[in-house]
Amino acid sequence: MAPDGGGTEPERAATFRSCRSILTPREARCAAVWLASGPPERERAFLEGLDDHAITALPWLFEVWALPHQFPPAGDWRTWVVLGGRGAGKTRAGSEWVRRMVEGGTPEAPGAARRVALVGETLDQARDVMVFGESGIVACTPPDRRPRWHATRRRLEWPNGAQAQIFSARDAESLRGPQFDAAWADELAKWPRPEAAWDMLQFALRLGDDPRACVTTTPRNVAALKRLVHLPSTAVTHAPTEANRAHLAESFLQEVRARYGGTRLGRQELDGELLDEAEGALWSLATLEAASVAEAPELDRIVVAVDPPATGRTASDLCGIVVAGVKMEGPPRDWVGWVLEDLSLAGASPSAWAHRAVAAMDRWGADRLVAEVNQGGDMVKQVLDQFDPTLPYRAVHATRSKAMRAEPVAALYEQGRVKHLPGLGELEDQMCRMTLQGYEGQGSPDRLDALVWALTELMILPVRRMRDPGIRTLAR
Repeated sequence: MAPDGGGTEPERAATFRSCRSILTPREARCAAVWLASGPPERERAFLEGLDDHAITALPWLFEVWALPHQFPPAGDWRTWVVLGGRGAGKTRAGSEWVRRMVEGGTPEAPGAARRVALVGETLDQARDVMVFGESGIVACTPPDRRPRWHATRRRLEWPNGAQAQIFSARDAESLRGPQFDAAWADELAKWPRPEAAWDMLQFALRLGDDPRACVTTTPRNVAALKRLVHLPSTAVTHAPTEANRAHLAESFLQEVRARYGGTRLGRQELDGELLDEAEGALWSLATLEAASVAEAPELDRIVVAVDPPATGRTASDLCGIVVAGVKMEGPPRDWVGWVLEDLSLAGASPSAWAHRAVAAMDRWGADRLVAEVNQGGDMVKQVLDQFDPTLPYRAVHATRSKAMRAEPVAALYEQGRVKHLPGLGELEDQMCRMTLQGYEGQGSPDRLDALVWALTELMILPVRRMRDPGIRTLAR
């Protein structure tokens, strides 16, 4: 396995054994981190235990450099799903898994798999990312084991005869006919018709005693992916973008965290979380992604909206508290709203939530506090009066269902007229679970209720007043 292909076959075959014999199982899990975090004597002892061939091969031993989520899990699984944020090392994990499946003890020795399917969103992406990318199969393989690329056949061929062929998920029918004993599917959540392509791949994965597949993807709310990760035959590993920060630009990490940290999009694309979205939800992740901004301009009007709980016990519902503002340019139907902060809290006494709401008004320079009073009635005003009797306050009464009140606000988002600052991830979770039939999450959507009251006050009511002006009688 030396880069120049030198050494005898037994010497090269001993390379893996000589390196691995120095590491305990615990240390093999990212041994580079284990070595770097210890005293110099540990690193020196490790290197002195290796012969020249092992030291030459060390850069190609993924067991030494891999992060925990990049190792195939133990156990009897059929599909290994690697969920990760952008840049978390998913592609490298897939490439190294293919190597692990096809390579034997020597370049000519057979491995566990001989026919591999490489499925990307398109043929170009499969070739440019999975085969020839910086973390692709060719770049990860030492020269004496490196496969040859046959462009006309769209196929890799290893020195031991193993083959891997690329396929496009856009052409599911191309998987009808071939058969394989291993498969690597990259970015399944981006495939245009993931169910069709994945089903055809399963029918083709029928060679050998234990055919397996590896799926590397940034999670998205795709039914095929959600079904796959919940199968008992599926093993899942997971990592955020920052798990691989040693190989990422610090400026990139700072920028994306500043812009997307705490948002639903950030949880998906950076933290690698597979987020739920109710069928027929009034808000989608795509809508919220389009609404995401880094900062707000100077606003013309700001309100703090409160949806108080019926009680202040720890187990009671949240007290929804949302700060929002509006830019009043042109007629009210063209105004743009800005959701600035979600300050909702659980198990709070009336004094606690009132203190937080009033403090938010002072901090943001809010023009009005809006509070739903269906639960508390006069109590809400009495609690607020304890802090400031002159507080600009308006009580609102819910006469329609939560879904009916939310629908006009959702329409503002569809029109691109509402923006979100970072840090609203929990609020956005509730938004993606509200449907016309009701809320499909747990508990009550109190954060969402407060948002609806705020944007109704800022944007819905001014349009209604403009559309339905009052009639005045002029005295003669």
